[in-house]
Amino acid sequence: MSNPILGRVEQDAQRGYAGFRDTGQAPQHQYGQQQYGQQQYGQQAYGNQGYAPQQGQPYGQPQQHGQPYGQPQPGYGQPGPAGGYGGGGGDNRPITLDDVLLRTGALFAVLLAVSAVGWTLSAMVPAVGSLMMMVGLVGTIGMSLFMMFRRKPVGVVVAVLYAVLEGAFVGPISGFYHQIYDPVGSSVFESIVTQAILATLCVFGAMLVLYRTGVIKVTQKFRAIVSMMVLGYFVFSMINLGYMIFFDGSPFGFGGTGWLGIGISVFGTGLAAVTLALDFDNIETAIRTQAPVSYGWHLAIGLLVTLVWLYLELLRLLARLRSD
Repeated sequence: MSNPILGRVEQDAQRGYAGFRDTGQAPQHQYGQQQYGQQQYGQQAYGNQGYAPQQGQPYGQPQQHGQPYGQPQPGYGQPGPAGGYGGGGGDNRPITLDDVLLRTGALFAVLLAVSAVGWTLSAMVPAVGSLMMMVGLVGTIGMSLFMMFRRKPVGVVVAVLYAVLEGAFVGPISGFYHQIYDPVGSSVFESIVTQAILATLCVFGAMLVLYRTGVIKVTQKFRAIVSMMVLGYFVFSMINLGYMIFFDGSPFGFGGTGWLGIGISVFGTGLAAVTLALDFDNIETAIRTQAPVSYGWHLAIGLLVTLVWLYLELLRLLARLRSD
């Protein structure tokens, strides 16, 4: 499952959407563009056009009637109630790293709780577990497309709903992999699910170190290339899913368990790992540009999507390697 919101944060920061203000660089103006309330025709300020000053206002200064001309009204473009935007109210303070981590942890808690239910159902009532897995799969694909074309950032309701659907898919499919590829009586550390989780954590840590040390630098070219590759892999995954359901019948699709299939899994795993660098850069950009705190749900769901995608790719890779 690919990350459907790769370029959202950078686009919002560049447009100044939802209260973004980049403090790391001077604002860029278009050629010949003048700022309202700063320059007027003939380079004259409001106070120099013959208007009488108000009582208590210095002579030659522009009159203030509430909000300065050309400035957004209070609450305009700011996060509203329940993580929404544009309605005024809510918490408008700039986002911090703690805000992102707190929301990411909350979404992971929801995902793990639903996954535990799905794991149990896959073992006790396989038919119900399979139905839950299909609902989660269709739901995550639909939500991914929804978020891909949604113009507004993700709020708390959408984020929690997506975490529930992800859990409904991840839990049963992990249970089925456990039943098929783990020998009876094997230790927990020999479990394919445990190994996939540990590998996911190791890859996450390695990518964080590479990003923080500057070994991997997220440039515009890097972001564009990775985004195109993710989109292409997403289309391939949809085609492969249709092939699995209607023609192949195996859990792998194109390539099967041969070298081609292993190569596809290695590519998918590497692409998911590289996408983490984009997520780290998105979080850093949002903090630097002082995005509103409710934007943390958008950042959290982006990180959640990538980590689940990485986990599933590693799970498939290990399953292919364990197959005869």
